[in-house]
Amino acid sequence: MLIHPQFDPIAISLGPIAVRWYGLMYVAAFVLFLVLGRMHMKRRPDLGFTKEHLDDLLFYGMLGVVLGGRLGFVLFYKPMYYLSNPIEIFYIWQGGMSFHGGFLGVLVAMLLFGRKTGRTFWQVTDFIAPLVPTGLGAGRLGNFINGELPGRVAEASVWPWAMWFPQVDATAIARHPSQLYQFATEGLLLFLILWIYSRKPRPVRAVSAVFLIGYGSFRFLTEFAREPDSFLGLLSLGMSMGQWLSLPMVLAGIALFVIANRQSATGSAPKARAK
Repeated sequence: MLIHPQFDPIAISLGPIAVRWYGLMYVAAFVLFLVLGRMHMKRRPDLGFTKEHLDDLLFYGMLGVVLGGRLGFVLFYKPMYYLSNPIEIFYIWQGGMSFHGGFLGVLVAMLLFGRKTGRTFWQVTDFIAPLVPTGLGAGRLGNFINGELPGRVAEASVWPWAMWFPQVDATAIARHPSQLYQFATEGLLLFLILWIYSRKPRPVRAVSAVFLIGYGSFRFLTEFAREPDSFLGLLSLGMSMGQWLSLPMVLAGIALFVIANRQSATGSAPKARAK
């Protein structure tokens, strides 16, 4: 059984200023978005995105992630608590962000960006879909460094790579390093799938559909190894909140993929109106 390295959550301390690893993971996610975005623009000039568009997308996306992620956590995970303590909704330094909430926030942000630039919603999401997984992976790496969101107690068959998280368990208990499972699947593997799939023209909506199917499927599977939130536990059918929120993503992705390919076959796909 491995032991979590017990990283100091503070990466850099300059007097009263403390820079945390998790914050650096957000910075890494935004930098990767810009770097990969420029690479994506060069290999797909037909999409009509510019560096200025990319900068705007990052700004809109940051707002969507932060606002949507926080509100999603409040509404999906602890609605009654925050109803009783509404001022704590703004205490983001205490933690509490939801991917699914951040995802919805980004969708709203991309809709606004599309209206501003004369693009359809799906043309925008098709462009950014390959750029998102590395940011997700960076977030999971931050979770691992902090030793938070650990996995469930591991079966003997996986003990060689199971891990004791001393900040979670006072005694040595082997758990799945589920943060690393999610880093490998939602981050690296999903990035490779989308990066390869989007290298040439696809029907409008298709790349977005692959993202929904891929993320939803990977998240659903890795949730079997992740410890459910203590204040929620497992819900109906023995599934976690993360799994219940991921299922609609998979179903929507499948439907979207079918629609995209049908419209492509009939020649009714939407045309770009980029400014």
